[in-house]
Amino acid sequence: MTGKTQSKPAESSISQANEEILNRFPFDDTQDMDDARRGFMGTAPTSEISAADGSVIWDLDAYGFLAQDCPPTANPSLWRQSRLVADHGLFEVVEGIYQIRGFDLSNMTVVEGERGVLVIDPLISSETAAAALALYRGHRGDRPVTAVLYTHSHVDHFGGVKGVVTSEEVAAGVPVIAPEGFLEHAVSENVYAGTAMARRAAYMYGAALPKGPQGQIGAGLGQTTSTGSVGLIPPTLDITRTGQTETVDGIRMVFQLTPGTEAPSELNIHFPGHSALCLAENATHNLHNLLTLRGAEVRDPRVWAVYLTEAVTLFGDSTDVAFASHHWPVWGREKAQAFLFEQRDLYAYLHDQTLRMINQGMTPLEIAEAMEMPPALERAWHTHGYYGSVSHNTKAIYQRYMGWFDGNPAHLWEHPPVEASKRYVDFMGGADEVVSRARDAFAEGDFRWVAQVVNHVVFADPTHAEALALQADALEQLGYGSENGTWRNFYLTGALELRRGPVGSPTTTASEDFLRTLSLDQLFDALSIRVDGPRSWDADITVRWNVTAGESVTLRLHNGVLTHITGTGPAASSPDVEVALDEAALRAVLLGSLPPSELGGRATITGDAAKITELLGHLSPPDPDFTIVTP
Repeated sequence: MTGKTQSKPAESSISQANEEILNRFPFDDTQDMDDARRGFMGTAPTSEISAADGSVIWDLDAYGFLAQDCPPTANPSLWRQSRLVADHGLFEVVEGIYQIRGFDLSNMTVVEGERGVLVIDPLISSETAAAALALYRGHRGDRPVTAVLYTHSHVDHFGGVKGVVTSEEVAAGVPVIAPEGFLEHAVSENVYAGTAMARRAAYMYGAALPKGPQGQIGAGLGQTTSTGSVGLIPPTLDITRTGQTETVDGIRMVFQLTPGTEAPSELNIHFPGHSALCLAENATHNLHNLLTLRGAEVRDPRVWAVYLTEAVTLFGDSTDVAFASHHWPVWGREKAQAFLFEQRDLYAYLHDQTLRMINQGMTPLEIAEAMEMPPALERAWHTHGYYGSVSHNTKAIYQRYMGWFDGNPAHLWEHPPVEASKRYVDFMGGADEVVSRARDAFAEGDFRWVAQVVNHVVFADPTHAEALALQADALEQLGYGSENGTWRNFYLTGALELRRGPVGSPTTTASEDFLRTLSLDQLFDALSIRVDGPRSWDADITVRWNVTAGESVTLRLHNGVLTHITGTGPAASSPDVEVALDEAALRAVLLGSLPPSELGGRATITGDAAKITELLGHLSPPDPDFTIVTP
């Protein structure tokens, strides 16, 4: 690494490109500014929200610098979006519905009932959720939480639940409402590939970047993610069909299920008594991700468009305000319908045109370069790629239909990055020659090419100080010019790591609540992902767990594969050891909080007890700090 962390100014080509943005789009349109401030009732008296240990997990005033004019080191369109999203406080949507915005990546919505309040999407951290609820109560009275609703299965919409309600209150009858499949998807996403997702999320949200004109200025959908206590209380009431109606604390809700849109498990909610439609994350003031840069399942833009059409069909004639779990509402029946139709057309156009080009033989990179959005959509601020982007969304659609392979056999068996880079650099005359030519390209403003070609030098020789420094400079300039908040954060975090070294992952999504909520099947699946296959090729170990008040589960490690069979039968081979225990003890052993050597007082063991330790010894821990911009 270069050892230098100081940011550099924008190059003239980036400054000029950013200046041209000001002439390209209608910056004199103030409707969003007016809507984002409409209904403002006040904000918290202190700016910092802290964890129990005193660490600051959210600072409401961290983005105060956005009040300045946009500098050359930021795309003016992203700067405008970030300024809008940074507004924080309590806002009235309509009488009886309120939002706390700017207290986390997402919004928390409070709907007043007869006895208390329904809380929708309690943010990421319990600390930010508690502060948001306290702000509401400071203006509207100390009303109890009589219900909680999760709109979908992403952590920024449920992780702070314990800041607004306790497990005991839920057990005593406070309902927790969620769409069908919520728990399965919420848990699997944050556990199975959670380590890799968290590592890449550090890039996506710019967690290690300083907040400022040359650093992190937002993520488009919201400013960034809070870093407090993440929890999960399982739902007690599932929404299983569109048209399902529930009345909780006098609040009547009509639901629309939208699986496969922004999340695998998601819903919209209509409030007939308020003529209000909650759109979860299906229609926000930006183009969303079809495949988020942190990693996820590819989303379906075709059904996304279908569900937006259905939302207008079901609720359009009885909706006077549309609001979502991010950004600010849209007021007025005609405006709300126009907003939904433009959002619908956005996803439908990307889907249809990408497939048209796929069927013309174009590859993902070619489609991403060729895709042009209709002028009417491009003129609408809410269609801009502040979070998702046209470029990476078209590639996601390609992946959804065609997979990773573009059909060219030359790409079928390519060398991995390090080996390919060594050969590229050798072909190009050596590292010094590549860096010298790349400096010329940098001077000409071709930062995209510099990043592409110098990446080969970095992977061929990660000790080449000039290459590391030049790559950092090129990524930084690309970040300064990006309209997409997550692209900016990726570029600038990459530059930071090249200059300073690994910044790691600031949070872990696999919290104790997630692990406790895993079904036994999911827990065994999560363990199988951790088996060190090559080290386990010759192992043949079978352990049978006889769970009190449950079925027997047989674990077998064979051929480097850990399988589990519930019940008995030919697939459940004879065990080396049999353990009778309750489910809590089993979970404690599998999660590592109870060593097998201490099982004696909580289990009856028959056979070779050492096999339990031997089996668990074949599991390898994930690496939350793996390298990204260097080999």
